[in-house]
Amino acid sequence: MVTIKEIAAAVGVSSATVSRVLNYDTTLSISKRKRQAIIETAEQLNYATPRNRQRANMQGLTKLALVHFLRPEQELIDPYYVALRLGIESRCAALKIETVKVYHTDAKPDATLLQSATGVIAIGRHDEDEIDWLRTHARQLVLADFVPADEQIDSVHADLRIAMERLLQSLANLGYRRMAYIGLFDRRAQCFVEWLTKAGWFDDRLLRSGDKTEEGGYRLARDLLSESRPPEVIITFNDSMAIGVYRAVSEMGLSIPGDVSVASFNDISVAQFLSPPLTTVRLPAEEIGEAAVELLLERVGGRDLAKHITLASKLVWRGSTRAPAGKAAP
Repeated sequence: MVTIKEIAAAVGVSSATVSRVLNYDTTLSISKRKRQAIIETAEQLNYATPRNRQRANMQGLTKLALVHFLRPEQELIDPYYVALRLGIESRCAALKIETVKVYHTDAKPDATLLQSATGVIAIGRHDEDEIDWLRTHARQLVLADFVPADEQIDSVHADLRIAMERLLQSLANLGYRRMAYIGLFDRRAQCFVEWLTKAGWFDDRLLRSGDKTEEGGYRLARDLLSESRPPEVIITFNDSMAIGVYRAVSEMGLSIPGDVSVASFNDISVAQFLSPPLTTVRLPAEEIGEAAVELLLERVGGRDLAKHITLASKLVWRGSTRAPAGKAAP
């Protein structure tokens, strides 16, 4: 738990000053700039004021069930979903909300786990039957990283279609034409097909579906690079698959980006340390988790109108692709 003392040390003011600012003491004489610095530092460190912690308790959000669409071992190999879950748990810890984790199994979870919680946050894609079951047993339900067909369910996500469109357009601006995509066939893949078809560049031999692991990326990349006309750039479903692509390229005696470029999604911590560093779309995993908690808090507090929050992604250029004009890829 972040303390007022740590915030005070980071900003260079007294603990008393931090306390008064975070508790909205209007009688405190302090510059607007310093007040803003305290608030921004507290947000960056994920500090929850006593007032906010009391808000959670007063509204009755004391226990949250976190339902994951992955099994524990699957989550561990996908850092994106680990970060999303940690965003939920860190926000709950700051607000003193108890969390219970329910991972995917072959059977539906024990309904009493959901019923005993004030609300449920479901991470990732769940089918309609699963969502109906969750709604039946949850007092309040928020979906994180998935947009439901039922607009009456709260959700928070990053728009993957917009992210893919931005990536494809940026690659096209750099002169790439023969683009490949590997991974699950989701909104990213749909956008890839539609965008390249409209541009007149789509080649169905460069679209490969497979599991989203490093091994999946390795296997599919070897297939693509064995084509008589291999792609100029391989776009992967996530950074884990991109790591597999790097291995395949190395084993085949090729180079990145000399022989083939690589771009991906998520921006996990290891992406910047690959050789060369990986160009990727940064998806706000932790922020999605934090926003899901806030949506649930509002619902428990009495909000009736459903909310759907879309958080922005960011394209991070690195050395695995040609750099845009005026930007030096690391």
